[in-house]
Amino acid sequence: MCVGDNGNGARLAVRARAGGRKNALGGEYNGALKIEVTAAPERGKANRAIAALIAETCRLPASAVTLLQGETSRDKIFQLTGIDADTARERLKMKVKS
Repeated sequence: MCVGDNGNGARLAVRARAGGRKNALGGEYNGALKIEVTAAPERGKANRAIAALIAETCRLPASAVTLLQGETSRDKIFQLTGIDADTARERLKMKVKS
């Protein structure tokens, strides 16, 4: 899973699937964390749902998760402020469905 440290916290690479059956973390895809959300991929709804799921899983406030790259792409990069990469990776791995 591609989680790296930077000066303000961690960066997380995500492979998104919007309009899914449930909100879930689902393993890896080319080094990125696969995330499925029920929200539609319109007007940022899916991006907000993904950010909220990441925040909940990493036990961060919603404001600590920011989309840096990939607003309209399935491949995204999120900034996680206030958490280091090792802690984020550990918390995310605990919730990944097998």
